[in-house]
Amino acid sequence: MNIEYRNLLPNESKAYREIRLESLEKFPESFGANYQEALKTEKFRIESDIENQSLDRFVFGAFVDQELMGICAFVKDEGNTGNIYQMYVREGFQGKNIGSGLIRAIINEANNRFKSIEIVLEVTPKNDRAYHLYKKIGFQEVIDENNSESNIVMKYLA
Repeated sequence: MNIEYRNLLPNESKAYREIRLESLEKFPESFGANYQEALKTEKFRIESDIENQSLDRFVFGAFVDQELMGICAFVKDEGNTGNIYQMYVREGFQGKNIGSGLIRAIINEANNRFKSIEIVLEVTPKNDRAYHLYKKIGFQEVIDENNSESNIVMKYLA
């Protein structure tokens, strides 16, 4: 199995959309978005980011034998903070360290683009697999008094 992690190209925005919709349909408890509402959205903001190749907003893909099997988005905030969103690996490829490789690729790219950036993500409380994956990579849980959604906020500590 040959795995490649790279920035999605403008012509791959539709492949991103397909996997994003799949993630919302199969794991609704893991994401803040709703599958039925997403179906009604003509174009996701992240699709436009992929098509326009924004420096501050990018999406990496995990390609297994040249087929897109995982996605992960990064969005830079004002200042020196960025957020990881929409991490998902297709079901048949979960448990093969593809998610770990995808997160590490995003971290490396963010650090290359923005020196010494602070990277944050949120995970739903019941998503134990994702929580433990992030901990293994080096994220630590932080207390966020402003977090009203009751998600767990985690910060990457290099």
